[in-house]
Amino acid sequence: MRKYTCFLTLVLMCVSCLIAAQTPVIRTDKKVVEGFMDKRFGMFIHWGPVSLRGTEIGWSRGTSVAYSDYDNLYKEFNPVLFDADKWAKTAKDAGMKYLTITSKHHDGFCLWPTAYSKHNIMNSPYKKDIVGELAKACKKYGLKFCIYFTVADWHDPDYAILYPVAEPNKSANMDRFVSRMKNELKELIQNYKPYMLWFDANWDKEWTREHSTEVYNAIKKLDPNVIINNRLDTREASGGSHKEMLASTLADFATPEQEVGAMNMDYPWESCITICQQWAWKPNDKMKSLKECIQTLASTAGGNGNLLFNVGPMMDGRIEARQVDRLKEMGTWLNKNGAAIYGTKGGPYKPDSVMAATRKGNKIYLHLFKKQGAEISIAAVPGAKVMKAYFLNGAAPITFKSEDTKITIPLPSQLPDSNDTVIVLEMDKNMEAVPVMGFKS
Repeated sequence: MRKYTCFLTLVLMCVSCLIAAQTPVIRTDKKVVEGFMDKRFGMFIHWGPVSLRGTEIGWSRGTSVAYSDYDNLYKEFNPVLFDADKWAKTAKDAGMKYLTITSKHHDGFCLWPTAYSKHNIMNSPYKKDIVGELAKACKKYGLKFCIYFTVADWHDPDYAILYPVAEPNKSANMDRFVSRMKNELKELIQNYKPYMLWFDANWDKEWTREHSTEVYNAIKKLDPNVIINNRLDTREASGGSHKEMLASTLADFATPEQEVGAMNMDYPWESCITICQQWAWKPNDKMKSLKECIQTLASTAGGNGNLLFNVGPMMDGRIEARQVDRLKEMGTWLNKNGAAIYGTKGGPYKPDSVMAATRKGNKIYLHLFKKQGAEISIAAVPGAKVMKAYFLNGAAPITFKSEDTKITIPLPSQLPDSNDTVIVLEMDKNMEAVPVMGFKS
């Protein structure tokens, strides 16, 4: 009887996987994805009970923070100074267009009152729906609300591998795990209506294509136009790297991490990069200079990608004042130069350490990061002429020399903006379909 039961169970599992694999895939509407890419700049927030220790949000479990301590931090988590309105306003003032919160990281702690796990915010001293408050605040400030959700959950006894122990979990039950995952995602989608879902931790081989297909299809049945990154599907199905995506990948965009993605006009991508060094809050963490922040944003847009810029709030719920100030400085720059970022495409020149370029309609926006000589000389766009050149910030006209193979632009003794001076080239035709080329002829 036991053999028959085991055989029947195996058959049912195979049938279930086959059905999941054959279910027609619902793709996000192309215009919705294009609208997402037009936004160019968003806020990432890594936060949870681990902020009490100031360590890495996931991998410090069992390493720099003992298991018994790490797994019980939620019992101390009481961020009484958390203010969703201030977080959303910080993103708005920075010029960001969307916000992504870690609703559940690999520690398995849920920042919303889920009915499917006791490991959630209502069983902490705080007892308030952080995800819900952020969703409302984003709506108030005109930001698109997005949700990060981990694939791997090291608190769930049904998950395959409970890191940092690398051996398979003998009591794992991935069918139960996937069912619970779908239920939690259903809560998030129905209650908070996220614009985008940002998945992570898809590296375990026990997370199969059948699992990712089942979860993807369940999501799309609830909301066919919610945007999804490439870390829900298996790494192999995404081309072997977070930086990549295949036509068959169950995703809308790729996710290079802690680096500006390579120039790519073939599919959407978004670089996730920290404003400091660590994803979650760390005392005295080294913060990026304003120059580095602005040039990272410009280089990302120049490569045709979005920038998801991460902050890690402190244990009491505040974002550090120095991070708020740095983001506001970025917002000040964008107030003057946003036309060269929002709604643009990368190119037609491939970015380098000296310059980047974005384009929109008949305009090319040259982003100058440093001055090298009294003039710049760039390759001419084949079959197109420069009609006008001027500094975007102030629209002061610039003399230029346009030849068959190159465009020469004299520069003042000092660039108007040492972080990123934007020069606009108005061309005699639309630039958006021009193939990517190098700056040098």
